[in-house]
Formats: sequence, structure tokens, C-alpha cells
Amino acid sequence: MATINHALLGGDKRRTRAGRKTGSEKGKKKSDKEFRKLEDRATKLERVRREIDFVDYEILKLLNERIELSLQAKKLKKTTCDRARERQVLRRVRRYAGIFNLVQRDFVERLYIEIMKESRKSQEAEQGLIGFQGEHGAFGEIAAQHYDPHLAAIPCPEFAHVFEGVQKGYLDRGIVPAENSLGGPVSPVNELLIQTDLKVVAAIKLRINHCLLAIPEAKYREIKVVYSHPQALSQCRAFLSRRHLEGRPYYDTAGAARMLANEGLKAAAAIASPLCAELYNLEIMKEDIGDNPSNFTRFFILAREEKKTDGNMCSIVFATPHKAGTLFAVLEIFARARINLTRIESLPDRDDPGHYVFFLDFQIAGCREHTLQILDEVKRKTKMLKYLGCYREEVFA
Repeated sequence: MATINHALLGGDKRRTRAGRKTGSEKGKKKSDKEFRKLEDRATKLERVRREIDFVDYEILKLLNERIELSLQAKKLKKTTCDRARERQVLRRVRRYAGIFNLVQRDFVERLYIEIMKESRKSQEAEQGLIGFQGEHGAFGEIAAQHYDPHLAAIPCPEFAHVFEGVQKGYLDRGIVPAENSLGGPVSPVNELLIQTDLKVVAAIKLRINHCLLAIPEAKYREIKVVYSHPQALSQCRAFLSRRHLEGRPYYDTAGAARMLANEGLKAAAAIASPLCAELYNLEIMKEDIGDNPSNFTRFFILAREEKKTDGNMCSIVFATPHKAGTLFAVLEIFARARINLTRIESLPDRDDPGHYVFFLDFQIAGCREHTLQILDEVKRKTKMLKYLGCYREEVFA
């Protein structure tokens, strides 16, 4: 009987253990809940900090744009210091500050006094401006940095704005693509070279490194769509096809990168330069994704005045009478002088339909004066000759 009682007692103990949780189990559940709560708070804090980092980046980007505009304004006024204008700015930003309840007006005023002081300092430094077509991060900006890293690169919506800015003195230099080793001549630029009196003072031959860029939160395997300029998409066609990625045209490579960063698209990427990754806080998923490694773009640096120094290249535009053998007669002059032609392109003459003008680039080994003597001979064989300039060309691979 005692044995049975012990068995019954033992059974009760087992049921007690199974039917309710012990103190140690309750403590473990509570600690797990507290840990998850702390983990959620840490995750949220990290997300908020990432958003703060992005806002800081946007503030710096806008400050840079403001100083760019102040440098352009300097070209349109006589002095750097305009107290009336500064008082106007301070009144306006104090009024704006009243809209936001977290930004104190006194703080905003102190901040803008420092911003305008920095702008005046940049203006007084007489920093030169070079215009390029596209958004910041474009390959034209990279080429401009190779040409002269001390010039402030100013983005322009169209090639025509680059030419106009240099012509009117708003820009000290302009940089435009003349030709691409895969895509051929850039016709809009060639037409503008005919129409304006600007001179070519240097050339940069830049290797094009197309990169696949995405926002930091994106996962490579989840990317389905890629935005870029149509030419960049065509130059990366094999890469996109192998990875079953849909290419979507955008007006500009750097513009596509900027849009991607602004929209925060996780299932999309952009094809653009490595510089865009730095400027727009993007990750380089894949580098050098172009189908052909020999992808070079040749950029011309434009100025109002000719650079009267010896170089290694010369560019001209000419038109010949519409007669048999006239083009040969011009090319024969260079052949006799043993001058190597590096480019010859034809373009329809808009002023004379059915006729063509020719772009000619050639290497020069001698002095500039000797080159001009040869061009005098060319002039006698043509009905129009336009001298674009003798200059130095550099290659950056």
C-alpha cells in the first residue's frame, strides 16, 4: 500500500511539472521578451541613424550646389560683397524658419551668415568654371577633373548650354564629347562646333567604366530593372542579357543614379560611373560591366580664345566644291606632308542641302607655325575652312 502511495505521489509531482511552468522557465521567457524589445529598439535606432546620415548627405550636396550657383553669380556682377543682397537673404530665411517649429530663427541666421561668408571666400578665390552636359557624376565631369582638378565643374542640361555659357563668359571652359570609340561621332556637338566660334584648347580621351549601382539596402539577386542612358544600356547589352535584367532608358547615366538614390528603389539599379556611387551614396554591385573593354570617349575642352602653344593634335572643319577629286586634293596635302589623320567625319551641310562638311583631326609633331602653313595650302583647295585649334590630347585608361 505504501508503494502505491509513493507511486501516486510521484505521479502528482510529474503532473505538476507538466501542468505549470517553473520559475526558471518564466524568467527565461521574460528575458527573451526583453531581449527582443531591445533588439527592436536597436534596429529602429539604426534605421533612424541611416536616415540622419542621408539627410546630412543631402544638406552637404545642397550646400555644394549653392556655392556652385554663387560662383556663377560672380560672373554676372562686379563685386563679391553685396550687403543689400545678404540682408535680403537673411530676412527670407528667418521667415522660412518660422514655418518649422524645431528650427530657431537665431540659429538659422547664424548659419546663413557663415554660409554666405564661405560663398564670398569661394568667389574671391577667382575659381574657374568648366561646364559639362548632364548631372554630377557624368563621365564629362570625370574628364573635366583629369583636365584641371582646380576648376569647379558646373552641370548643364544640354550641350547647347555648355557652348552658350562659354561664349557669353558665364563659364571659363566647356567640356563636350566629340566621339566614342563604339558609338561614333556625337553629331549635336559637331554641329555646334560649326555654328560657334569657340576653340578647342585640349582633349581628354577617357576610358568608360560602366558600373552597376544600387542603394545600400538592395540585394543583388533581387534586382530586376536597370536604368541608364540608351547608349550605356546598349554598351552593356551582353551583361544585362546574361543576368536577365530589363534595361530601361533614362535621359542620362548620372541622372539615373541620382533618381535611384532619391527614390530608394530596392529592386532596381543604374548603370553609371564610379563617381556616381560616391556622390549619391550608392553601392557598386558590379564594376566594368561594358561588353567591350576598348570603350573610350574623346572630349574636347572649349574656350573663347585659342591656346597659342604647341600641341600634339589639331582639328579643322572644311567644305570642298562639289566636284570630282576635290576631297582627294585636300587629303593629298596631308599625305605629302606625312601627317597622320586620326579622324575624318562627314556631316550634312544644313546651309547647303546635298553637300557635306568634313571634320578632320590630325597629329602634329612640329611647331604650330608649320601646321598653320599647311592649313594655308588646304584653304586654297576648299570653299570653307574653319580652324578649331592646335592642342594637347591626353589619354586616361
